[in-house]
Amino acid sequence: MRVVIAGAGSVGRSIARELLNHGHDVTLIDKEPGAMRVSSVAEAEWLLADACEISTLDDARLDTCDVVVAATGDDKANLVVSFLAKTEYAVPRTVARVNNPKNEWMFDDAWGVDVPVSTPRIMTSLVEEAVSVGDLVRIFTFHQSGASMYEITLAADAPVVGMQVSAVEWPAHAVLAAIIRGDRPIPPSPDDTLESGDELLLISSSDDPADLAGLQELLGGSPAPTSPTGPEPTAEAP
Repeated sequence: MRVVIAGAGSVGRSIARELLNHGHDVTLIDKEPGAMRVSSVAEAEWLLADACEISTLDDARLDTCDVVVAATGDDKANLVVSFLAKTEYAVPRTVARVNNPKNEWMFDDAWGVDVPVSTPRIMTSLVEEAVSVGDLVRIFTFHQSGASMYEITLAADAPVVGMQVSAVEWPAHAVLAAIIRGDRPIPPSPDDTLESGDELLLISSSDDPADLAGLQELLGGSPAPTSPTGPEPTAEAP
């Protein structure tokens, strides 16, 4: 897979290293000479140029690229890069960093963003996941389908503890995607028995409060789910 990353700061370089370790072809772009730490990611191709310029994106061969990552510290630049990648080069997938949570509402398909990544929102979700036993927590939303992933850790008195997966009356809008028991992920089968402390990952196609309250009541016994404050983080499986 060929990936172009706009922004060669610590975030961009870290993403580049991970992608290179997985065998992908990576190009890093930054307009600041001080960001040209080529030796830190020597296997990547580097461009000292403004990623918001068409000429730069031509030089980066965006028409041959599979993914563009807009990872600069400037939300305006990330939106412009995503928009140009989609409209001028038809890049199949764009991932954009959201630096200021107040700007999240702009990071959508109208600006060419397939996957907005807001670190504050993700961290909020993970904090809630860590401390909320028995509460349904929204982890993220798949951008294209609108379905969301939820997590719940089963309390000892959860209604489904001791039941087999096949015996649980799962609502039509929700699917059990995985059971995490200790440090071991388990693909759910009909014969698996749910245990106290199990972490369940579920995909729900509905964001109707009544549907989510029903799912919460089924799995946790509480009347309503929790979710990150403000707009939920949006993502999509690779």
